[in-house]
Amino acid sequence: MKYIFVTGGVVSSLGKGLTAAALGTLLENRSLKVALQKFDPYLNVDPGTMSPTQHGEVYVLDDGAETDLDLGHYERFTSTKLTRRNSTSSGQVYQQVLDNERDGVYLGKTVQVIPHVTDEIQRRILQLATDSKADVVITEIGGTVGDIEGLPFLEAIREFALDVGPHNVCFIHVTYVPFIKAAGELKTKPTQQSVAKLREIGIAPHLLVCRCEQPLNKELRSKLSLFCNVPFEAVIEEKDVEHSIYEVPLMLQRERLDDLVCKHFQIEVPPAQMSHWQDIIRRLVAPQHRVRIGVVGKYTGLQDAYKSVHEALVHAGIANDCRVQIEPIDAEEVEKPDGQNLLKELGGILVPGGFGNRGIEGKIKAAKYARENKIPYLGLCLGMQIATIEFARHVLNMPDANSTEFNEQTPNPVIHLQETQRHIKRKGGSMRLGAQDSAIRGGTLAHKLYGVDCVSERHRHRYEFNNDYRSRFEAEGFVVSGTTPDNHLVEIIELRDHPFFVASQFHPEFQSKPTRPHPLFVGFITAAHERQHHIPLLAKLPTPLLTTPVPVGKD
Repeated sequence: MKYIFVTGGVVSSLGKGLTAAALGTLLENRSLKVALQKFDPYLNVDPGTMSPTQHGEVYVLDDGAETDLDLGHYERFTSTKLTRRNSTSSGQVYQQVLDNERDGVYLGKTVQVIPHVTDEIQRRILQLATDSKADVVITEIGGTVGDIEGLPFLEAIREFALDVGPHNVCFIHVTYVPFIKAAGELKTKPTQQSVAKLREIGIAPHLLVCRCEQPLNKELRSKLSLFCNVPFEAVIEEKDVEHSIYEVPLMLQRERLDDLVCKHFQIEVPPAQMSHWQDIIRRLVAPQHRVRIGVVGKYTGLQDAYKSVHEALVHAGIANDCRVQIEPIDAEEVEKPDGQNLLKELGGILVPGGFGNRGIEGKIKAAKYARENKIPYLGLCLGMQIATIEFARHVLNMPDANSTEFNEQTPNPVIHLQETQRHIKRKGGSMRLGAQDSAIRGGTLAHKLYGVDCVSERHRHRYEFNNDYRSRFEAEGFVVSGTTPDNHLVEIIELRDHPFFVASQFHPEFQSKPTRPHPLFVGFITAAHERQHHIPLLAKLPTPLLTTPVPVGKD
C-alpha cells in the first residue's frame, strides 16, 4: 500500500482538493486503484450545520455522510465511491477519543494528543486502506501549515511515515508563489517559509506543487529546489487554468507529477491514457453552442455555495457540446417590483437547494416566470418545494399556500415536515440523508431522461410534499413522475404542458461527472438551448461524450 499526503501552505483555498483529485485521475488512468480521504481540522463533527458562507456547500455521500466540498472533486475526477470513512474532522477524532476514554479503552492512562489523538488519526488512514483495498491512498490535510488545529494531523502523518517506510509515503506540499505586480515578478519567499514551517514539524516534502499566476522559469524553479530541499524536477508548476478546473489533470501530467510519484514509489505502470479527458477540454474550450442559465439562490455571492450545481451544469454542457454561461441571480433581487427583468433572455432557470425563508418569495416568483413563459426550469430539493408552492398559489388558487418551514400556521401546507422528523431536536446529521431509491413513472419526461424504472439518488431534507393535496395537483397537470418505491414520498415532479419543467426532492448534482453527466441536467441544458436559439438541438448536436447518458442508478 502506498500513501500520499497533500498539505497546503501560505494561504488557504489554494486548491489542495483539486490537486489531490487531479492526481487521483492520473493514477487511475495508469491502472492503479485509488482511494481519497480528507482530514478537516475544524472541531465541528461535520460541515452539516455550517452556513455555506462558512465552508461552501455540504457534499452528501451515498451513506448519508455530510462532508466537505472537496469530496465532490474526488468523486467527479475519479471512479471512486466515497463513504463517511473518506472524511474525518477533528471533531470526529476527539469525539471518538473521549468515547474511548469513557469506555475504559485506555486502561486508566492519561489521555493526551500524543499518542491518543494521533493514534486515532492513523487508525482512520489504515482503516480506509484496508477497506478500499486500493493501491494508493491520497489523504488531503485541510487548512494551512502553521494552523494550531492542524498540528495533530501533521504529527500523525509524520509518525505514520516512520511506521510504513520511506518508499511507501509521498509528501506533496501545495504552496503559493505570488506575483507582485509592482515589482513585475514572482516571489518564492512565502513558499520557502511555508516549507520551513513544515520541516520544523518533522515533515520534508518530496514534491512541491506551486500555485501561480505566471509561469515558473528555470531560475525560480532552481531557487525553490535549493531553498526548499527538493529536486529540481520535483518543483511542479500549477498555473491558474484558463477555462476549467478539468484542465488540471492534463496540466499536472505535462509537469510529470504522476511520473514522479510512481518513480518515488518504485512502481512501474503504463503512462496515463488521457484522450477522453482531452475531448472534455476540447468541448469546454471550443464548444459549438452556448446557453445562459440563471441560478436563483440566496448565496449567489459565494462561489462555492452551489459548487456541485455549477459543475453539473458544466457537465451537461460537455455532453451537449455547449458552453453554459451561469448567471448567479440573487433571489432577494427577484422579489423587487422589476425583479423579473433579471430573468429575461435566459435559456433556463434553476432553483437550487437551501434552508430558511430569506429570498423565498423571489424564488417563487422565478418559478412562476418559468412556468408562464415556458422557460425550461430545473428545481433541486428546495427548488421542487418552491415549484409546488408556486403551482398551488397561482394554478390551484391557494394564495396562502406555503411550506411549514416558512409559515407554521399556513392554512394550506402543501409542503410540510416529514413525519419522521417531528420529534427530532438535534440538528446535526438528522435529516433524511444519503442514497434512496426512487421509482420512475413510465411515459413521463423523467423516465425518458433516465431510461430506467428505478434510480438511486442522494437526499438532504426535512420537508416534503404533502400528499393530502396530491390529487388536486395531479388533476391540473402537475405530474408526479417519481416517488419512493412505496409510492408515499414525492421525489420528482414535472408539468404536463411545458417544454421542460422538472424538479426533484433529491440532489442529482451530487452524482454528476464530466465523463458521466447527470440525465436531468443534460435534458435541462438541451431544452434551454432549444428555447434560446429556436432550433431543434437534438438533431444538430454531435454525438455526446457518452453515446447515451448513463442513468444514475445502482451499480
